[in-house]
Formats: sequence, structure tokens, C-alpha cells
Amino acid sequence: MELNIGPRIKRAWNAFFSRDPTPYRDMGYGYSYRPDRPRLSRGGEKSIVNSIYNRISLDASSFSLQHVKIDADGRYLSTYTTSELNQRFNLHANKDQTGRAFLQDAVLSLLDEGVIGIVPIDLSDNPYLTSSVDILSMRVGEILEWRPDDVYVRVYNDKTGQKENMWFPKSFVTIVENPFYTIMNEPNSTMQRLIHKYSMLDAIDEQSSSGKLDIIIQVPYTVKSPARKKYAQERRQEIADQLENSKYGIAYIDSTEHVIQLNRAVENNLLKQIENLTNEVFSQLGMTLEILNGTADEKTMQNYYVRIIEPILSAIVDGMKWKFLTKTARSQGQSIMFFRDPFKLIPLNALGDIVNSLERNEVVTTNEIRQGIGMKPSTDPKADRLENSNMPRTGSEINTDKKEETNQNGNSEMGF
Repeated sequence: MELNIGPRIKRAWNAFFSRDPTPYRDMGYGYSYRPDRPRLSRGGEKSIVNSIYNRISLDASSFSLQHVKIDADGRYLSTYTTSELNQRFNLHANKDQTGRAFLQDAVLSLLDEGVIGIVPIDLSDNPYLTSSVDILSMRVGEILEWRPDDVYVRVYNDKTGQKENMWFPKSFVTIVENPFYTIMNEPNSTMQRLIHKYSMLDAIDEQSSSGKLDIIIQVPYTVKSPARKKYAQERRQEIADQLENSKYGIAYIDSTEHVIQLNRAVENNLLKQIENLTNEVFSQLGMTLEILNGTADEKTMQNYYVRIIEPILSAIVDGMKWKFLTKTARSQGQSIMFFRDPFKLIPLNALGDIVNSLERNEVVTTNEIRQGIGMKPSTDPKADRLENSNMPRTGSEINTDKKEETNQNGNSEMGF
């Protein structure tokens, strides 16, 4: 029953006028930027390395992590859709990040730092008293120091709004190492050399664009004696003062003095080295420039997913299965797996043939295909069965369909 106008006005609430009357509340530290956001280190944010890291982390976050049940052979059976762990993967990992944002944060930090720690923050019970606990929130942390049984982790505290350093036992933290550590994170690796070369190029560009004129003044006398050197320095300073204090940057010189302009810098092979190192990084990772600009074909993308994305996600998932699932849970068939929508890379002109082949060979049902391409599932009972519609049906299958329709509708389609 709808409320009349009086109760509706009394129950109404406005974000600006219906404020908490409490005059002061300590809301913690304030920032002009998001404090828990990952930031690249060692100059990686200034080069193409930033684009590579972001592309890999974005593609990895398109996969879906699931808390699943498997059979004795390790095959997928079902998903624990209501479990707290599955909520962390697909709904919200913490109060600031969705499951997808958390996964992108984890992969981006892993590529930049080489090793990360995934730390459970809020738990349903004390983990030092019982192993049967639910993870209510988790964060990506930076490992600062290692001990035989403990790690020193810098992790964001969403209660105080600051990153804090804390010791955690290794059995509590999911420690993930970058599978491409020797290529990306070793001190003298190809990726680190590329970052260093880009830093050198930035320094040269900054120096060349600092506003200097880069000219030489030729005086009509030798400057070997101290008195002549002093006079030349005074003359140079005088010309500099004229240019600095002039509104239009105009100065004068004597008729016997000459100006020699340095119109270009000394040649170096820095750009050639950067180009060679970039090609080396692409070849060692199994990545191409077409993947970055979005023009890669299906075969190239499949190779990219298998050689780069899959090892990274497998490292994260294997660590979570080890630390987040107890031995009892694993013995009961619980596991963590990652999935990708197979229809995302299929062009529309080839979708019909692929769908027809999968359905004819009874690999997927009609409703699974409809949901994969963004359509509502059909209410027809046969849309949920693995069945080849081109094959003739037996009498027992027809009778089974009639029984299912009777159970769904409450009476028979034939009127009995």
C-alpha cells in the first residue's frame, strides 16, 4: 500500500539537508588523490613500460576468478556463488576496490615490483585460533623484508587511510612472484635497462629544453692571461644580463665580437639502443606492438593469452589455493580457478559457424551460448540440454520432454 503525502514527507531524506547533526567526527587523513592506488616505481611510469604493464594487467583482469568445486580428476563441477571468497573475487575485494579492480591492482603491482603479498585484512574469526575463517576483505601489499617464517609487508590500512608496515607469517600471506622476474625485475634485466635508457633520454630532453641558448662568443683577443679571462667572463655576464633583463630578449655586442650558435647537440646512439631494447622486451615476453594498439589478430591474441596472461594468473591462483583454502577444504574438492569468456575474441562473421559446431557436437547448450553473447536464456526445457537439434529424436526423449513441461506448467500440454 502506498504512503500518503504526509508520511512520505516525514520519511524523505536528502543528502544535503538530512545530515547527521553530530558537529564533529574524526574522518581520518584526507588526500587529493587516491592513497591506495598502485604507482609504478623506478621510472616505469615515464616510458612504454607503463603501457605494457597496463595492457597486461587490464587483459588479466578480464578473466574471472571463481571459488569452485572440482571432482577427483580436478575437473570443474560448480561454483560456490554465495561463498565469501567468491564475493571477494567478483563483487568487492575491500571497501575501495571491486574484484576486477583488485585483480588489476595485483597484476600491475606484480609486474612492477616482482613479488607481492596478498594479505587478508578482515576475517570472520581469529586465524591464530582456528583455520576455518572467511575472508571479508583483502589487499595487495609490497614485501619489504624477508625472514625464514615471516615477511615485512607494506599494506594500505583502510581504517586510518595510510599505508603501514607490518610483520605477517608466511602461512597467512599469499606470496606471488612474477613468472617473468628475470626479464622484468632483475637489476640488469632487459626491462630495467630499457627503463634506465628512457630515464637518460628524459634527462637529455630536459636539458635541451631548459631555455639555454647554447652559443659561443668569440672575442677579438686571446684569453690565456688571467686578466683577459676575467674580462671575458665579465663580458659574457654582461651579455647574459642584457638578454635576461630585456623585454624582447635583445642584446648588443661589439663589432669585433662574433656569435657562434650551436644548432644541434652532439650525436649519440641512445634512440637506437632504446629501439633495440624495446624489440628485445617484446620478443622475450612473446608480445607484439599490435597487441598494444589493438590491431592483433585472433591467433596473435591467443598466443599472448597463453604465453603471458596464463602464467601470471596461474601464479596468483596457485598461491591463493595454497594459503586461502585449508587442507580439509581442498580434500573436499574446493579450489580456485580462472575463466575467460570464449566469445569475446570471436568476430561476428565467424560466430555462427562456431556456435553451430559447438551445439551440434553437444559441447554447450543453447542457453550457455545465448548467455555468452548477451541474450536472455530461453525458457524452453531443451535449451538447457546437450542435444543436437539436427538429429532425429527417440520416443523416450519426447516423453521426457512432455513430463518436464507438465512439471513446469502444472498440467499437460495435451489437456489431460
